[in-house]
Amino acid sequence: MTYSNDANLNIEDRPTQQSLSTAAARNLATVTKSAPQTQEITSRWLLKLLPWVQTKGGTFRVNRRLSYTVGDGRISFTNTGATVRVIPEELAELPLLRGFEGNGVLTALADQFEQREYAPDDVIVEIGQPADRVILIARGKVNKIGLGKYGEQIVYDVLADGDHFGDEAIVESEDTWQYTLKAVTRTIVLSLPQHAFERRIAQSEALQAHVDRFRTYISRPRTSEGEAAIQLATNHRQETSLMGTFVDYELAPREYELSIAQTVLRVSTRVADLYNEPYNQTEEQLRLTIEALRERQEYELINNHEFGLLHNADLKQRIYSRTGAPTPDDLDELLTTVWKEPAFFLAHPRTIAAIGREANRQGIYPHSVDVNGNQVTAWRGVPIFPCNKIPITNNRTSSILLLRTGLEKQGVIGLHQTGIPDEYQPSLSVRFMGIDEKAIISYLVTAYYSTAVLVPDALGILEDVEIGR
Repeated sequence: MTYSNDANLNIEDRPTQQSLSTAAARNLATVTKSAPQTQEITSRWLLKLLPWVQTKGGTFRVNRRLSYTVGDGRISFTNTGATVRVIPEELAELPLLRGFEGNGVLTALADQFEQREYAPDDVIVEIGQPADRVILIARGKVNKIGLGKYGEQIVYDVLADGDHFGDEAIVESEDTWQYTLKAVTRTIVLSLPQHAFERRIAQSEALQAHVDRFRTYISRPRTSEGEAAIQLATNHRQETSLMGTFVDYELAPREYELSIAQTVLRVSTRVADLYNEPYNQTEEQLRLTIEALRERQEYELINNHEFGLLHNADLKQRIYSRTGAPTPDDLDELLTTVWKEPAFFLAHPRTIAAIGREANRQGIYPHSVDVNGNQVTAWRGVPIFPCNKIPITNNRTSSILLLRTGLEKQGVIGLHQTGIPDEYQPSLSVRFMGIDEKAIISYLVTAYYSTAVLVPDALGILEDVEIGR
């Protein structure tokens, strides 16, 4: 009996092949194939929707009317175990201490803060009680509650980590709290009693002088937006002395410099010479590289600490969800932060799903609007576009952005510079760098971009919304 060399099978037992196999025939066939695919490519709505402004010299300066910014930053803390302490230098974020540089005095003040903890629904301060302390929220979420026309309780605001309360009241001699603060979650608060603050003022001439300047500063006429008021006379029926005025400008306006994303694309000459049918290998390599650069560009426009939207929204334009999940009420409140011609919302796809769940739970079904042939979910007629570059935290929370866009509308704009050498796309260049001794062709691929918020109310953010099921 005869056996084959490659298998312990009897040849007589094998089926007889009567035609050419498909595997062998495939070697001679022309295969229909796709261009290289990648899951990284997204719709990149932000890049499409932003109006892009030509930025000569790589810098864009935002000139504004003078604003009286008396400090509205958030405070940072450190902790050792369960003990929380305010970072002394962070006290300069309080309106009262903005610009004060006496580190020794700040350290002494930081040591005077008392730590207290509150359970959900505990009252931290109550309307009508003596306003006798500065309150810093180290951890947790707190409702700021006032009284309505008929004495009913109304939630005016939601405060959270790093927010503060009462620092202006103790120097303006307000006798009582104008609001009630009630804990929504477990909350850690640091408070500075008024008597401790006054004792430090008496011990420091520099602090006393700073507080006096602050009192004068906040007495100056301002608009509701905090800008220097323009004095006008109206409704006078006879000769009167008209007020003199001028429009003051910021002396040190912010300048945005174009950021950069670069990479070096390398292609073997052998690949470029021999394997260019039906797809040009160099062009496909370049296409995928540019797609990656554009994805990174959108990520930076959202997340960059210098110019990214998440980090450039004015702190007064940041609000919190009242219950955690993104409800229709929260979206309505977000619309009040950008009520002058809002252009669009921007949210992570999972956040958009959470918006739909909360709306459906209340029996509300958001409508869609047509955007260039795409049906996009909208709220109050303002489209909600998906953006996977908005981060989701480990606690399953994210943010929702609302923008007004356009130079003429004093909105959010994208910055770029066209007409650069070897431009391949607007503000993106592909520069030949040569062929090395290993026959590798190199191309320098560069994109220039940034973004600018022209006035604070052009961008609002609903922060820390819960998107878990």
